[in-house]
Amino acid sequence: MARHGSPARADHPHAAPMRLTRASSRRHVAQASQFAADCREGFFLTLFPTSIHPRTPPPTLGETKGGTLIELLLGILGSLPATERYIRGEAPLLSVSNSTEDQTPNGLSEAIVVRKGLSSICQRLGQQLAFHLRELCSAVASEIHAKLARFLHRFWTTLQGSSKDIGWLKRTKTLPCSVDGTDRFKELLYGIRNGMHHLPNTLVYLFIPGLFSNHSPLYFVNTKRIFSKMGLTCHIARIHSEASVEKNARELKLYIEELYWGSGKQVLLLGHSKGGVDAAAALSLYWSELKGKVAGLALVQSPYGGTPIASDILRKGQIADKETRRIMELIICKLIKGDIRALEDLTYDKRRDFISKHKLPVDELPIISFHTEASTAPTMLVTLSRVAQAELLPWLPLPRFLSSSEYAESLLASLKLPVVVPASAAMAVSALHLRLRYGERSDGLVTRRDAEVPGSVVVRPERRLDHAWMVHSTLRKDHAEADATQMCEALMAMLVEIGRKKCC
Repeated sequence: MARHGSPARADHPHAAPMRLTRASSRRHVAQASQFAADCREGFFLTLFPTSIHPRTPPPTLGETKGGTLIELLLGILGSLPATERYIRGEAPLLSVSNSTEDQTPNGLSEAIVVRKGLSSICQRLGQQLAFHLRELCSAVASEIHAKLARFLHRFWTTLQGSSKDIGWLKRTKTLPCSVDGTDRFKELLYGIRNGMHHLPNTLVYLFIPGLFSNHSPLYFVNTKRIFSKMGLTCHIARIHSEASVEKNARELKLYIEELYWGSGKQVLLLGHSKGGVDAAAALSLYWSELKGKVAGLALVQSPYGGTPIASDILRKGQIADKETRRIMELIICKLIKGDIRALEDLTYDKRRDFISKHKLPVDELPIISFHTEASTAPTMLVTLSRVAQAELLPWLPLPRFLSSSEYAESLLASLKLPVVVPASAAMAVSALHLRLRYGERSDGLVTRRDAEVPGSVVVRPERRLDHAWMVHSTLRKDHAEADATQMCEALMAMLVEIGRKKCC
């Protein structure tokens, strides 16, 4: 009988299993660690060979990351004699033997038990791998779906554009209806062209230019000159046209009050493009202070309801919206020294918000809306518009075909050359774009439906005129048609006539 605590004899037929020494225990742990590392590193577990031979000395337990898996392996394999011999290096782990000493008490060989244990481990590892792979695929699929949904939304927003916004004023049933005054306008225009002028000198006539007017020195200059020849007091509002609508409205309010108190006469307003929007905003915001000082307002080609050009450029959620906005900020803010809000205030969202909050006094004040349609004929592509003029210096050597009299000298000294740009060609291309994309008629920048103020008298001439025609005259003048000055005179005469009817 062996003493308590001393190892039993290995040759005794009923001796207990041999206890491992400290060195063999370390080897036991190292071999199990290497085996666990092999299980983690490859899919060979699913095709486990019939025998596995010990490899080079593996790292110790402290150098591996499979402590939990090692404990599981030791729990399955630790009590099997074949495993003990494998750890000692005396036999392969899965060697199959027909001897009865390798049989377990229930009749199964140790190799089968090991195979089942390893199969269970492989199954668990496979399930975990499949679970994580499914989670990864699900996350990737969700990200792809989200990106695709965002792209499709941007694509649809870009494709749809302003199709649902154009003409929103006409679709709003709560707003008053407009009245057609085209026929009366034609009558007044015909009389003016035949020398019948109806404008009284009891009013001050104020012209409000539109966007980028600071870079067009001829804006309303000829109209003011002709009005002055008729003995009328006429002014051009010198505002920063690239500023926001509310800022210009404040400046116009102060300017109108200055003209009124300085002359004692009411002021008749005519605003072109954004100038009409600025003037309408001044009346909407400060009508309580301007009432009695303003005689009427004519909006010429003004985007009162908004413009698809500004909305399509600055719309959020469309393709390349941030890049487009940065480009416009560079052009307007850096190059022109303006405010990006000048363009933002002409979008449909901004106009809808402003009109809903501030009412224009159409019931108390005569208001006219004038809008046109640009020609898209191929001949417009070669039409040049005069935007400025270059004055030649008196000392510039020029060939003289006249006498050297003082008249010829003064003529040469005042010689001016026009500065031209293809403005009409650009308007024709823009009008064609709006016609093809939205099916809307426009002057190149403003659609006809967005230029009508609800409750106003609307003038819809049939003549094809682009957005820049009111400002820049063409080099090839058609004397059979009315020019911009005559148009402005007819509109203001019509305002005076409507105002008299309102007073009666």
